[in-house]
Amino acid sequence: MSDKKKILFVCQYFYPEVFRGNDIAFHLAEQGHDVHVVTGVPNYPKGKFYPGYGIFKKSQEYVNGVKVTHLPIIPRGNNKFMLMLNYFSFLVVGCLYMLWHAIFHKYDIVFCQQLSPVMMSIPAVLYKKLRNVPLYTWVLDLWPESLAAAGGINNKYVLGFFDLFVKSEYKNSDKILTSSRSFDQSILKYGDYKDKIVYYPQWGDGESASKIQDSDFKMPDIPEGFVIMFAGAVGAAHGMECNLRAAQLTKGNQNIKWVIVGDGRKLPWVQQYIKDNNLENTVYTLGRYPSETMTLFFEKADVMLVSLTDSPLFNLYAPAKISSYMASSRPIIACLNGEGGDVVKDAGCGWSVKAGDVEGLANLVIELSKTPKEILQTLGENGRKYYDENFDKEKCLKKLDEIIGL
Repeated sequence: MSDKKKILFVCQYFYPEVFRGNDIAFHLAEQGHDVHVVTGVPNYPKGKFYPGYGIFKKSQEYVNGVKVTHLPIIPRGNNKFMLMLNYFSFLVVGCLYMLWHAIFHKYDIVFCQQLSPVMMSIPAVLYKKLRNVPLYTWVLDLWPESLAAAGGINNKYVLGFFDLFVKSEYKNSDKILTSSRSFDQSILKYGDYKDKIVYYPQWGDGESASKIQDSDFKMPDIPEGFVIMFAGAVGAAHGMECNLRAAQLTKGNQNIKWVIVGDGRKLPWVQQYIKDNNLENTVYTLGRYPSETMTLFFEKADVMLVSLTDSPLFNLYAPAKISSYMASSRPIIACLNGEGGDVVKDAGCGWSVKAGDVEGLANLVIELSKTPKEILQTLGENGRKYYDENFDKEKCLKKLDEIIGL
């Protein structure tokens, strides 16, 4: 390892919230570097502060050798107004903190994990400008496109306002790490940043099943039959209308069971649709469970499902759950357009269906329910091999060391 570095890590979300940036910060600390994370009070995804945390509680702590500063922010709540207050509270408090912090503290590197909102990168940009140190930004969500695609916001003045933050982020980043190769299409609209862009994918989350089995975790009941499982956020972007309409077409085959593991703003709609269409024996919603338990759920599935609605933005994404599915050695149905389907095709680990293709998805599921287990297993093994070569966490973390010169 090179000399010990002082690293400032900026992201609105951090442990005990579950994001892959946690792995990065802990890895850097394990390598002997001095890591300071500046984040908000944890409240994702439920919109309420985690037990033991608050505006005046646990503002600083050490986690796995990492110093963590929790800035006071407004919790996300359960509506768009509160969400925007949450976003801007971190922006304002984060910038005020950096103005003061930069006077007394010098870091060698600034690393920003940029999820939604894009404004979380601005405190990192501010510190970089004040202290003239390298800034590495890992882009996992594209703005302002996300506002239009997922938030339904199309006002050109609003989008133009958020566009200012994006321009500042890309201009001031020394390297722009992207979780999807297709993100280049959006980023290059802002300038000739080809030399800045580095593809840096997300790895699978969760621990091995053997570790979880030693804990007190109790699995919920998984229905018997051919199980197609969707795991993760259940939101407006995730193609739930298509999935449930396809499930309705498979209802006559009582052996086919659709299982949804996760939570989100769309879940109440999903549960009402199940009730209205008498799908109680076809579609099962299990709710949200810790990410480290997902391996146990995946083991109960015959096929995993990843889906998105059709959108120019979503076509650029390769959802992180694809790598998690691959790590579990399960075959994958990708009901989406663009990069996500291309990854599944390249890995030879499943099938791709166009976003919103209800009949195509239903027919494929019916066909797979009759497919020999050995064929499904082979495809799952292909995914695991591709994961080991491209998405393995240790390989990705070593690659990061190379990118930032550690």
